[in-house]
Amino acid sequence: MDCLRLEIAFEENLNPHASDNESMDTVYLDTETTGLHESDEIVELTIIDDNEEVLIDTLLKPINHTKWPKAQNVHGISPMDVRNAPTQKQISDKIRDVVRDTRVVIYNAPYDSQYLPELEEAAEVRCAMREFAEWNKSKWLNLTNATKIVGYEWKGAHRALADTKALRAVWHFLQDKE
Repeated sequence: MDCLRLEIAFEENLNPHASDNESMDTVYLDTETTGLHESDEIVELTIIDDNEEVLIDTLLKPINHTKWPKAQNVHGISPMDVRNAPTQKQISDKIRDVVRDTRVVIYNAPYDSQYLPELEEAAEVRCAMREFAEWNKSKWLNLTNATKIVGYEWKGAHRALADTKALRAVWHFLQDKE
């Protein structure tokens, strides 16, 4: 599914591959990137399951970027860190296998989804940020502020593994409120 169709689906609060199956497996995904633009690339990807089992947790070597100083100041991942990492293309099949037929929950799903064509294999993609804002009757909040509201304490913000665990906590909070 292309980025524009995903964005439209999120804007309409619809799921691109919606399913009524409540027992569907849920996975949580977070990325760290070289920047905030569509042309940027993923430098770290983590996917965990509902039991916090790590399914993918890897640095990724970008193809088109050799430095990203602004993003590096946020997440701390340097070009030297990813020099021997696989590229996204090299692990694309693994990403597809992990998300296939699952509910993928992402904090700010339209943003991360633009870098992940592999999500077309998911049964549905949910945006925890937008669903949290709807529950909180607020504007979109960053993950740090959402975790404060739900009472989740965490360390390691802006690294994908820590962020996926925080995302999972926010999602579980939302599900418990339904």
